[in-house]
Amino acid sequence: MSLIQVINPNTSLAMTEIIGASARAVAAPGTEIIVVPSSQGVPSIEGHFDEVIAAVVVLEHVKRGKEQGVCGHVIACFGDPGLLAARELASGPVIGIAEAAMHTATLVATRFSIVTTLPRTLLIVRHLLQQYGFIHHCAALHSIDLPVLALEDSSGIAQEKVRQCCLQAKNQDGCGAIILGCGGMAMLAPELSQDLGIPVIDGVSAAVKIVEALVSLGLGTSKHGDLAWPITKPLSGMFQHLG
Repeated sequence: MSLIQVINPNTSLAMTEIIGASARAVAAPGTEIIVVPSSQGVPSIEGHFDEVIAAVVVLEHVKRGKEQGVCGHVIACFGDPGLLAARELASGPVIGIAEAAMHTATLVATRFSIVTTLPRTLLIVRHLLQQYGFIHHCAALHSIDLPVLALEDSSGIAQEKVRQCCLQAKNQDGCGAIILGCGGMAMLAPELSQDLGIPVIDGVSAAVKIVEALVSLGLGTSKHGDLAWPITKPLSGMFQHLG
């Protein structure tokens, strides 16, 4: 049995439930999903300040997951906070949902658009596109102009805005696929794919399947080069437990 740790780096329990449902919906028989809620940090991740806090939370969970014997890890925040640092700590694969979604989109379309939450996060997404080498595959970026936690509102306003942005992307961007740029949007992907008639990709489910594939291939994080184990040195204060 494969044990995959799915980390929600924010403290929202509702978001953790959405992420867990998306991960378990696609997990293969024989894969057990451990969804990890965060008891400390920020309720949503919407900027560089939030991401730094979330990165420390991610490292704590990866260290704990290793001790529990998990095969791989998913960072379920579209900013992929702490991704490379987490890979230094981990022996199994560590996949961020933004990177997973972008890779997946290029396998089913030549160009994709991304729909995310606040306008300020569009710049962060653009940085990730450049970092991962997908900037020329991205047709356009869209924002619903609502905070992440609006996706927990039972009114459905945020979900309808996501739908309208996806429809706009399909009709105007010249894209063949759409990426949902927030873990809180995860469960919208199957219905939107069916309604719009094009692939709408949720990074949580994509990341779970990529981790499963890597584990089945016997591939973990390389420990040769810059992702080698962290250099042993004394840690102090609030970071002592990461040593």
